[in-house]
Amino acid sequence: MSSEAMAAERPNYLNATTGLKSWLLTLDHKRIGILYLLGVSAFFVLGGIFAMLIRLELVTPAGDLVQPDAYNRLFTSHGVLMVFFFLIPAIPGVLGNFLIPIMIGTKDLAFPRLNLLSWYLFMAGGTMALGGIIAGGVDTGWTFYTPYSSTYTMTAVIPVGLGVFVNGFSGILTGLNFMVTIHRMRAPGMTWFRLPLFVWSHYATSLIQVLGTPVLAITLVLLVFERAFHIGVFDPTRGGDPVFFQHLFWFYSHPAVYIMILPSMAVISELIAAFARKRIFGYHAVAFASIGIAVLGFLVWGHHMFVSGQSVYAGTAFSLLTMLVAIPSAIKVFNWSFTLYQGSVSFQTPMLYALGFIGLFMIGGLTGVFLGTLGFDVHVHDTYFVVAHFHYVMVGGTIMGYLGGLHYWWPKITGKLYPEFWGKISALLVFVGFNLTFFPQFLLGYMGMPRRYHAYPEEWQVLNVLSSAGASILGLGFVLPVLYFAWSLKKGPLAGRNPWGARGLEWETDSPPPTLNFDEPPVMNHEVYPYADGEPGSTSGMKPASAH
Repeated sequence: MSSEAMAAERPNYLNATTGLKSWLLTLDHKRIGILYLLGVSAFFVLGGIFAMLIRLELVTPAGDLVQPDAYNRLFTSHGVLMVFFFLIPAIPGVLGNFLIPIMIGTKDLAFPRLNLLSWYLFMAGGTMALGGIIAGGVDTGWTFYTPYSSTYTMTAVIPVGLGVFVNGFSGILTGLNFMVTIHRMRAPGMTWFRLPLFVWSHYATSLIQVLGTPVLAITLVLLVFERAFHIGVFDPTRGGDPVFFQHLFWFYSHPAVYIMILPSMAVISELIAAFARKRIFGYHAVAFASIGIAVLGFLVWGHHMFVSGQSVYAGTAFSLLTMLVAIPSAIKVFNWSFTLYQGSVSFQTPMLYALGFIGLFMIGGLTGVFLGTLGFDVHVHDTYFVVAHFHYVMVGGTIMGYLGGLHYWWPKITGKLYPEFWGKISALLVFVGFNLTFFPQFLLGYMGMPRRYHAYPEEWQVLNVLSSAGASILGLGFVLPVLYFAWSLKKGPLAGRNPWGARGLEWETDSPPPTLNFDEPPVMNHEVYPYADGEPGSTSGMKPASAH
């Protein structure tokens, strides 16, 4: 069937190029990806404002900016918005939606209407959670630990919990859509081992979303029922078990770490191949490592509960499994490093973010081994050491991958180039600002500063001031891309099909791609990443620096 005939089969509003209705009713995966971009950006800004207030409070030892109850609401609101409405949906929602059909050579996802519904559920869940935050907030922390959350707090646990519950369905439907699309809609010649590693990682992420998110949904329903109808599930005074909540919550929430980090790893594989001009070293090992992370991630939830009363034998087993799950992550880092070796490396903005990801992820991963060790974890449990580790892995890793991918595919998404100089400045500010913000928190945690406290002894002020100063630099690094991306939309030079001289089906179609992605259905007749190892940078436009 010709592309014109295929387009004729679509509803007319899909072919509209302007108007709010054409966006709100679109079934085009690319437009839905852009809708996700707007949504996650809004939640990121709100979560960032809460983070700014937290760091301002911690500049001085005395709690003199906000009251303790308000501080509890601040860090809870920051955690809920950032984890559930930015870190988890950002890369799959924006880049996964936009790119996966193009990368595998098909016209759309398997279920376009389900894809649009996923975005509406995401926005509905976010609106419900935000409504609860505005109505009085939640002071339980983003983990909603019982029985405090189910019985004792007077804050808006139910609307915020239901918002996260609704958003969970968005993740489930997105994961299901990706899996079916990857299984059933690959272009002729696109075998499993010709799939880009971006697709492999999103497939592994989808497995976690489909299998793990229902557990969180059930947990939140039980929490709401106990709070609303006083049913004894988690409250020990009613015959419940609060540790049962922790088992259910972390059975989902530790694999959720990989919902955040696997898509970021997906981006890094693409960036390193493109800017080192080499096929990823050990392609098969990296692909299977993604699946290994997804599977092993379900077996280590108990390392969050070393001090919750579980037996020493269970703790030992979870400690060993935690060391085991580090192996597939290490495989990826080693293989990326070998890919860079003797490659024709070009230090463009996306590559700077990729290198920054490796640095931050290695620090986060190595400190995770510390926390997986029983004796050390008891010492630093619920301290700022955990906060720093958490942010290095999930925030540093996810954001570096997200921004790297956004810079890499921005010319494909918009058809415009951004100023390369300012892109490099932004990448540098984010990396330096992030380390200055969170590395001092390792020291604070080792010295015993507990998290979620709004006041602290004076001897810890210097490190807290450094952390808050780093947050200012980090914030500037986040603001810059907003400014030059907006500039590029209006004044940026045209990008052409392939400004990086990269390989992959997404670079063989127009920028931005047409409604059905390709003028003619593509055929995959070569191996994935067909670079001549270490080939020099392409003369077709390796530098968007012309956009200065």
